[in-house]
Amino acid sequence: MKTKSLYLSLLVALGVFAASCTDDFLDRTPTSYASSGFYKSEAAVKTGVSGIYNSLYFSVNRLTAYLFLDHFTAMCMERDENTTIGAGGGLNPDNAAVRSWWTYNYYIVARANSVLYGAEPYLETLEGKSKQYLAEAKVLRAFAYYNLIASYGDVPFYAEPVTIDQYEDARVSKVTILDFILAEMDEAAEDLPWIAADRGRVDKAVALGLKARAALLGGSLNYGNKGTEYFRIAAAASKEVIGKRELAANFDDLFNKTGQAKDDARSELMFEVMYSDQGEEKTHVVSFGVVSRNYGQTGRHPSQILVDTYECIDGKRIDESPLYNPKNPKANRDPRFASTFWMHGDTVEGNSTGTETGRIRFILEGFNPTTQFFNFSTDEWYTGNNADINSAAAWTSFVNRGVGYIWKKFANVTDEAINKTTFNIPIMRYAEVLLTYAEAKIELNELDESVYDAINQVRNRSHMPDVSADRIGNQDKMKQLVRRERKVELIAEGLHFVDMRRWGIGAIENDSPSYGYPLAQSYDANGYITSGGYDDVTPDMIPDFQTSTLHDLNDIANYDAYKDKLKVRDRNRFWENKFELFPIPQEEIDRNSNLEQNPGY
Repeated sequence: MKTKSLYLSLLVALGVFAASCTDDFLDRTPTSYASSGFYKSEAAVKTGVSGIYNSLYFSVNRLTAYLFLDHFTAMCMERDENTTIGAGGGLNPDNAAVRSWWTYNYYIVARANSVLYGAEPYLETLEGKSKQYLAEAKVLRAFAYYNLIASYGDVPFYAEPVTIDQYEDARVSKVTILDFILAEMDEAAEDLPWIAADRGRVDKAVALGLKARAALLGGSLNYGNKGTEYFRIAAAASKEVIGKRELAANFDDLFNKTGQAKDDARSELMFEVMYSDQGEEKTHVVSFGVVSRNYGQTGRHPSQILVDTYECIDGKRIDESPLYNPKNPKANRDPRFASTFWMHGDTVEGNSTGTETGRIRFILEGFNPTTQFFNFSTDEWYTGNNADINSAAAWTSFVNRGVGYIWKKFANVTDEAINKTTFNIPIMRYAEVLLTYAEAKIELNELDESVYDAINQVRNRSHMPDVSADRIGNQDKMKQLVRRERKVELIAEGLHFVDMRRWGIGAIENDSPSYGYPLAQSYDANGYITSGGYDDVTPDMIPDFQTSTLHDLNDIANYDAYKDKLKVRDRNRFWENKFELFPIPQEEIDRNSNLEQNPGY
């Protein structure tokens, strides 16, 4: 009982602590107080809700948690092989990432419950923006509960501060919690403006966007045999948001500090984790952890099956387009390809200090021990050591632990120091709302111009063609397209983690090792490639997407025909049905004997 009491005390303390943040509406001195009798004024409520926002700042493996999620799929990889699901069974009840995701989402719940419960006696007398702030607390709590049911299924559910006795409660049905989320978002939306006056606060668009996201989950997995009902809710909620926000004109602007300052980017970035280099700084190292060893670290990598999802500029998949050239796979591709990845031969630019002297420009080289660097003082190129090949840390590089590609998304940083970045981390974008609307309508087989228009808005922003004529009216082809769009538009933003489960494709995403770039066949005495690599790629080295109908529908490539010519990692990759859900952390089960483990763990 003592251990439980200590743990509950921690949750209560977290629920009533308003820790400081860097955004102006969170910029407060940390204050401790008892919740009972505190939330009598607008100022007190605002302070309490600021503490909930502060709970959004947490990391897993030094990566902002929401971005880390996609690394539990085959689309994104950690540098250590065979450590996550589908790659050796690293997913278990003692997994630190699984434990952190559970704990920090419940921190959000605890803080929100403290504020909402503490303010309840004063609802009739609270003035100003108090109701708006309390509505924000409901959205943040619903966001945490969505994360929990999407990850773990049935979970403990509390809508007010937890008592010692309640900590013995069993798990509550995910259907019950989902229905609570949907009702709460309707209620919260009534007290929220369409666009928050203070950037970083949730608003009506976020509440309805979260309602749509959660309903799409319930529809796809047919929660409570109410799949059709949930798809209708997802379509209706997202439709309410359509037209209330706009897409940024430039896709790249969404992922760096300078771009995010633009009004159109602000409109698309509906829900963000806020960072700042002003006042009490709040920075992150997302960019530093994914770039070339020539100026940073390389801890995470994109996969080849993700890369091969991107269409050619004619709107056709690479196995269908005459524009695809396997010798030069970045040519004639969806522009989001070049916005999301760097690969061999690309010119990389970055900044190690955020100043003129910290600028770096070089050619990404995947085969040879030296490469070309640019000297900004002399305006000349020179030959220098290629740390991705020739350094003590080269074992982690895109060549050795990756499969030939580096993340450019979230790493194309030239306006601040790569190891101290302050661009915001998106949690929800307007592009997602458009694609959620389209997917829900497609699942309902309600194909009309509004569906095509929603998808076209996202595609056209990146200069991709409209939905092709052969897809119009074809439910299967439209399913394929909207799933493809969700991957190429939203990858590495944490959404594919749930999409993979919604679509039931974990097994086919993880049914083989991770293949990648074409290997060099021979080197000279100085370590320079003399044959192989991209120069010796043959026209038949195009992946097969027709392994099964499900592979084709979800653009899952197979490389068996020429796998011996490719880089390979994760040779022990496998999938088990239990991976559809995270395990309940073992320490939680140890605390609560009524908390049953998910099947298979």
